[in-house]
Amino acid sequence: MSFVTTNDGVQIFYKDWGPKDAPVIFFHHGWPLSADDWDAQLLFFLKEGFRVVAHDRRGHGRSTQVWDGHDMDHYADDVAAVVQHLGVQGAVHVGHSIGGGEVAHYIARHPEDPVAKAVLISAVPPLMVKTENNPNGLPKEVFDDLQNQLFKNRSQFYHDVPAGPFYGYNRPEAKVSEPVVLNWWRQGMMGGAKAHYDGIVAFSQTDFTEDLKKINVPVLIMHGEDDQVVPYEISGLLSAKLVKNGTLITYPGFPHGMPTTEAETINRDLLAFIHS
Repeated sequence: MSFVTTNDGVQIFYKDWGPKDAPVIFFHHGWPLSADDWDAQLLFFLKEGFRVVAHDRRGHGRSTQVWDGHDMDHYADDVAAVVQHLGVQGAVHVGHSIGGGEVAHYIARHPEDPVAKAVLISAVPPLMVKTENNPNGLPKEVFDDLQNQLFKNRSQFYHDVPAGPFYGYNRPEAKVSEPVVLNWWRQGMMGGAKAHYDGIVAFSQTDFTEDLKKINVPVLIMHGEDDQVVPYEISGLLSAKLVKNGTLITYPGFPHGMPTTEAETINRDLLAFIHS
């Protein structure tokens, strides 16, 4: 397996598939998953002639299960370590959920990388938690409850999330795919409980407002209108107003995990944006 070691000694697992001279797309996964969550995108864009890169965030998947550093600064610096190791500066960066926050923070924190374009899918920016300056955000108690469920029974929690709101499988008309649920559970249980516990704070309480303002490259913001995890009214709609060169696409009825359940549509629109 392929790893790069960060400055603080963490081994970050990555996939690097495709011709070395092909245009690069770098994928950033959601919580508490791994690079495997991008299967539908990696295979699609390989067939389209791209080089695709995806890593496991520290504490997730096959990366080192360290107990600390589960914050956006470390996440962005870990991405920089992979980018430098592979020499893939100037790529298109695509992030789902917390991965979208990672993309925004990476671009703002590492301006030495001339990123070509950015894509935020069902992404957490600009800020999820309710504060005085973000009155429409979700109460902190919502995220405290997530941590409590993880603490009490992580295995059950990691079945309930994908079987319910993540893929919209709790909707009356939904056709539940148990293999999709189990694949989510598998990815989650591969990672470390401490990383996932701290990651809830990272994705809910990090304010990405200034990061978004610093992004000058074209940004595609994709969000499902039936996202029960990261409501698009407090995320995608606001992010589109903060970036300088943004395009917003919202999808009626699509859930948070739409890169998996609605891969054909998401891949089509991703490809069109990358070629635009």
